[in-house]
Amino acid sequence: MLAVMTIYHTPVMLAESLEALDITPEGIFVDLTFGGGGHSSAILEKLGSGQLIAFDQDKDAEDNAVQIDNTRFTFINANFRHCKRYLKMEGIDQVDGVIADLGISSHQINTPERGFSTRFESELDMRMDKTVSKDAKIVINEYPEHELHKIFGLYGEIKNARTLARKIVSSRVNRSIEGAGQLLEILRPLAPKGRQNKYFAQVFQALRIEVNDELKALEEMLIQMTDIIKTNGRLVVISYHSLEDRLVKNFLQSGNFRGQPIKDFYGNLQRPFKPFGRKPITPNQQEIKLNSRSRSGKLRIGIKL
Repeated sequence: MLAVMTIYHTPVMLAESLEALDITPEGIFVDLTFGGGGHSSAILEKLGSGQLIAFDQDKDAEDNAVQIDNTRFTFINANFRHCKRYLKMEGIDQVDGVIADLGISSHQINTPERGFSTRFESELDMRMDKTVSKDAKIVINEYPEHELHKIFGLYGEIKNARTLARKIVSSRVNRSIEGAGQLLEILRPLAPKGRQNKYFAQVFQALRIEVNDELKALEEMLIQMTDIIKTNGRLVVISYHSLEDRLVKNFLQSGNFRGQPIKDFYGNLQRPFKPFGRKPITPNQQEIKLNSRSRSGKLRIGIKL
């Protein structure tokens, strides 16, 4: 089963993640991003009488989950922003540890019709949950110029975001922008020389984040962890770009997303988690060589106070 799931998606920093979770055989653990099931399968191997609940909003991930025949395993096809409610439905109030491997899976990137990759000629889709109505075509063709400027600048960190937004709006006047190839033709003259692929990736990242409301969903999930995780329990999050990592870092260090420490009357820092380690854990060179997509990964650990 692990071999099949590795084809779907290679779990990043697997050994480091398991160590960070500090798994007890009788504990209750949650994998918020099941994907190919790599992290979940490894957690199950360490459980005795414990329990694992896994979430994923992508229906393709559910097809992997049905391969796990284990009474200690429960899969929930839902966005992790709803995890607290679904755990309540399972009769679970608190758990010992939670892991979230953010971003997109290798399967999603490598499936042309999903529209996540700049490598394929495909429709601009980018929905992680294919049941929602808003896709990348709607964003590109219906968002006003100021909204496009905002998402390219904020989510893609693109320096010429205003120019890009204006070019897209003028280009869609004659015909709608339906495919990745059309969009890339618009992007090419605007991309910095020698950094075209990075520029394309930044634009696609911005669209993906907007389509899936990723940053807001992450904030909502992190806030719920305050109630879900037991005292001394572990929160383990792997992020792949600065926007995600900043939210996780600020939440663990200061208890809010602005990164502004709040202290009580006695000068004690008010925060639900204590960061484990001063810096994030990153993949070693051997893992990066085997899985180049792991190179931007940052693993942060929080211990519930």
